[in-house]
Amino acid sequence: MKRRDFLKSTSALMGGTILYSITGPAMAQSDPVTGGTLIWGHSETTQNLDMHQTGTASTGRVLQNVHCSIVTVDKDFNVIPNLAQSFDLSEDGLTYTFKLRDDVVFHNGARMTSADVKYSFERCMNPDTGAVNFEVFNSVSGIDTPDDLTVIVTLSQVNAPFLARLAENGAGVVMPVDSGDVQGTTPIGCGPFKFVRREFGNEVELERFDDYWEGPAYLDKVIAREITEPTVRLTGLRTGELHMINDIPADRIAEIEGDDSLQVVSWFPLNWDFVNFNHDFEPFKNPKVREAFDYMIDKEVLLEGALWGQGKTTASPSYPTSAAYNSDLTQRPQDFEKAKALLAEAGYGPGDLSVVFKATTNYPYHIESAQIMLEWFRMAGVNATIEQLTWSDWLSQVWVDKDFQISMMNFFTLWESDFLYYSLWNSEGAFNYRKISNPDIDDLTARARITVDGTERAAIYKEVQQIIHDQTLDIILWFRNGSIGAQPIVMGLDTIVEPNGSNLNFHKVWLAPA
Repeated sequence: MKRRDFLKSTSALMGGTILYSITGPAMAQSDPVTGGTLIWGHSETTQNLDMHQTGTASTGRVLQNVHCSIVTVDKDFNVIPNLAQSFDLSEDGLTYTFKLRDDVVFHNGARMTSADVKYSFERCMNPDTGAVNFEVFNSVSGIDTPDDLTVIVTLSQVNAPFLARLAENGAGVVMPVDSGDVQGTTPIGCGPFKFVRREFGNEVELERFDDYWEGPAYLDKVIAREITEPTVRLTGLRTGELHMINDIPADRIAEIEGDDSLQVVSWFPLNWDFVNFNHDFEPFKNPKVREAFDYMIDKEVLLEGALWGQGKTTASPSYPTSAAYNSDLTQRPQDFEKAKALLAEAGYGPGDLSVVFKATTNYPYHIESAQIMLEWFRMAGVNATIEQLTWSDWLSQVWVDKDFQISMMNFFTLWESDFLYYSLWNSEGAFNYRKISNPDIDDLTARARITVDGTERAAIYKEVQQIIHDQTLDIILWFRNGSIGAQPIVMGLDTIVEPNGSNLNFHKVWLAPA
């Protein structure tokens, strides 16, 4: 049976991610073939390759094939064993005991032991490391290794999302002892592929690791060519220069789905997008001004204009299938008169307010979105200009230096509510580059961590979403669809998208003989 016949017109739930379909002329199923180099047209550029330090999904998407976490999740986001073959939590909720697999080998030839786990966790905890997920370990009071295959983590207080936070490579990745100094340039992990090289801004080369603990991959190599321009990426696929691409240009998806010479994988959601205010910029300290900007934006029209409708508008950033998703929230409609009135109440008449919108070319639809929004801002009496930044410059200016007034960003993989709300909206959150400081959210996100009951935790996060919306701390726009286009010889595409909807795993992907 052809995969097309099997999956076409079907949908499968992958945790919070819904696999819409795989269409196209996949070759008849046969036994997987070992060998070959898959050329992948990656839609983004990788940044810092240190899995502890990087906060970019573009880098994590590649390193997902190099590293493994101590635990992981199944398609329903249940935490399951991974490098730890079992885990146990004490009755008081303060002690986690991990029993490690005895057959895990790192790419440097060393066998994984409890010392590597202790090293990795302590490195992530250490402020000097600059790990983006350092706060996962805030309540850790001790890490003991009574033998080579046992790790005991003791907490000073209950941290309900602790185990789930370890299921992502950012906090849960296990690196070899003392490998931190080289992780940023030559990452060493225990995943199905070894890192070979990177030409910054151009391509990354990975090579099969034959001692991978889950069995070797089929492909000899994966080369990820970083091509941010959508039409160039698509041309590479059409000419056969690339075996597959992610992020098919939104305006060309219907065309590619109708092309019998290509396969298309599509799913929902890939990520969510929002408009950001710098809360240190004087005008945006006033919630009336932030609310006024919300009233300037027609979210449905923006989705159609920038993404050709490839997504769904939302007032909540929680995964749509999450118990924490606050379905009571609705987006504010576009209303220029209301926007002008709010600006007037804040002391800004027509032409009194000027803003610079910084958007990154790493996501071309952000540029298109900004161009549309700027016209609306001007219609509401705001002077607005766009500053287009490369991905590196956006990360440097907006993320690190917080040197911006208004911007737009998207986030991937944040299926876990603590990861989402604590990281982005707690005043101490690692992803709070907007300088948001809201005592109520700080209290709620901290309280959620010590709330074990899942229903009660979900209710807390719904309160957080209500505050974000009421105070217009950011403007939540939409969930975006994910897509992959591939040549018919690329097999195993039904295994490539991880449950988080962002990471791609090439372990079970193979190339059929042409």
